[in-house]
Amino acid sequence: MRDDDVLTQSDERVLELIREHGNLTPGAISKFTGSNAAYISARASRLVRLGLLHRIDTGLYGITDDGHAFLDEKLERGVLASRAEALNDDTTE
Repeated sequence: MRDDDVLTQSDERVLELIREHGNLTPGAISKFTGSNAAYISARASRLVRLGLLHRIDTGLYGITDDGHAFLDEKLERGVLASRAEALNDDTTE
């Protein structure tokens, strides 16, 4: 699995929005993106498993240092792919 196969454009948008606006819920993110809140919730949960977001409280997410590093293109190549493989997680749908 390559790094660019690990995240969707929606995942990147979720990270960007949380970095820009601070901690957000899937409902708030869905208002920015027009995507279904349930879909955003599933993507956010996956980003937590990959270490790019952290769950602050039920349904409230914040960005991690690794999330910032990913957006700044400073996360070492292969890190996300390795994490996804370790989780048996290749869900990019």
